[in-house]
Amino acid sequence: MQPNTLLDALLDEAGVSNAGLAAHVNRAGRARGLTLRYEHTAVARWLKGQRPRGQVPDLICEVLAARLHRQVTLDDIGFGVPDGPVLAVGSPLSGFVERAAALWRSDEQQRPHVVAAPAVTGTPAVMPVWEWENPPEDVDVSRIGRTSVSPADITVLSAARSHYEQMYRRTGGIATRARIVGFLTAETAPLLRGSYSDALGRRLHRATGGLVAVAGICAYDADAHGLAQRYFHQALRLAKASGDRGLGAYVIALLVNQSLFMGEYRQAVAFAEAALRTAGRQITPALAADLTAMQAKAYAHLGDGAAALACIRRAEAAADRISPGDEPAETGYVQPGLVNVQVAEALLSLGDLTAAHEHASMAVGVPSHDRGRVHRLAMLCQIELRQGEADAAARTAVEMTERARGMESRRLRDRLRQVREHLLASGGGDAREAAALIDGALRVPL
Repeated sequence: MQPNTLLDALLDEAGVSNAGLAAHVNRAGRARGLTLRYEHTAVARWLKGQRPRGQVPDLICEVLAARLHRQVTLDDIGFGVPDGPVLAVGSPLSGFVERAAALWRSDEQQRPHVVAAPAVTGTPAVMPVWEWENPPEDVDVSRIGRTSVSPADITVLSAARSHYEQMYRRTGGIATRARIVGFLTAETAPLLRGSYSDALGRRLHRATGGLVAVAGICAYDADAHGLAQRYFHQALRLAKASGDRGLGAYVIALLVNQSLFMGEYRQAVAFAEAALRTAGRQITPALAADLTAMQAKAYAHLGDGAAALACIRRAEAAADRISPGDEPAETGYVQPGLVNVQVAEALLSLGDLTAAHEHASMAVGVPSHDRGRVHRLAMLCQIELRQGEADAAARTAVEMTERARGMESRRLRDRLRQVREHLLASGGGDAREAAALIDGALRVPL
């Protein structure tokens, strides 16, 4: 039995306490000729996941609908079909908004069943991507609510996405996640529940999708993989509602990256193909370059050298076409050198150390934000060690460690640990000193 986060979120939105809901349900029951004597303890049990009997779930819907001035269904309060599938992309928008807001609130409150949930695999992982690709589309996303949404509100959401993305790059996902989730709960959820036309609603869903994607990136960076996946699936549903296929392809690129980390290489290839196929002309050169470079990494891990090299050629060709002024804000992460470091990783997996070193050196040789530079230096260090260049690797590791200071990121910690192990295995004096420097950085708790 899992906590009923949907009912919890609606009670919070309606401003109703446990005792208040019990009293309202008792009164609504009397109007139907029922004698009910619920107290706050009963509501506490419902919030823990217990389902009330008889007509009570309908009464709860009736009470909350009157408070919120909109229809509230059994699905909205978490009392729909028991154990039925909850699909992020295929669900109606009204129900999706309530589920999304409930997740944000549960994350903000650090509910263990949400934060520690494992990532899904198989059909539950694939279905949101399949539903993003296929009909039906959202014919009309307009909504009537308490607050009137304006273009200025959407500008704020876009500015917030940029703000939190920069914060993530500078300080890591652990520190940034609480901030962005708080913003989603306090500022974004009321807008999604507000009043807007179809045209304005599509812009609203697009801006929210970009923001939710960054929340997913932060959760991924904090090792909360099930939560990150749920954010990515939400962002995909929002992208579909916006009608922006390019945004959806960007979200799928995030799912591809997570699939690579989890070792789901065939899934990574399939997701990337879905994004490239479905977005079509809406896909930008930067996104095409990243997707095909990640495909190259997946094929290399699968041992398919020919397919990996073909993807590398396509990624490099797409990277040559990038015009930063023509790219949306979301693809700003595809900075000069990113494709090189992705290609270096694929070539390293294929055993081509010389070519891998060339690409890694090119990636390090161009400017990038500190977070990206840490990953690039880690890749170069790993290749230098494989080539027997322990002294060069030690110098690279020192710069990498210095760059990583001040960032709270489990992904970067993974990188530091891997480099430390490889340095110690090399046996060189400078390498041992660099490993000791990394030890010092790892002792600081996140």
